[in-house]
Amino acid sequence: MDPSKIVAVYGASWNETDDAKRTALLEESWADDGVYRDPQGTAIGRAALVAHIGGFHAMFPGRSIDFASGVDVTEAGLRWAWVMHNGDAVELEGMDFGELAPDGRIQRIVGFFGPFPPLET
Repeated sequence: MDPSKIVAVYGASWNETDDAKRTALLEESWADDGVYRDPQGTAIGRAALVAHIGGFHAMFPGRSIDFASGVDVTEAGLRWAWVMHNGDAVELEGMDFGELAPDGRIQRIVGFFGPFPPLET
C-alpha cells in the first residue's frame, strides 16, 4: 500500500473510539512491534498503541486529530503535520516523524506537540 494511504489509515485510528475498530485500523497500518513516542508517553506494540489512543479519548473526549499537511515521504522516513480539533477550534498542533517496516506498515513514530521553540540568540 502507498505510504500516504498507510498514514491515512493510521490517522483514522486516532479518531476511532471503538477499541475493536481501532485495532482493525492499526492491524492494517501499524507493525506488530511498532514503537510510538510523544511527549505524553511511549507505546510499544499494537495493543499498547490501541490503549494509548483510548487514553487520549478518555482525556480529551470529543476531540479529533486531523491532518494539517500531506505526507512527506523520503527513503529516510515520513513526516506530516496534524491538529487536534475541539469542534472547529484548533487546540493543539504537531508533527509526526515515522519509519516504515519492511512490510510497508508503520514501524516507528516520534511525535512533537506545538510550534517549534524560538531560536535563542
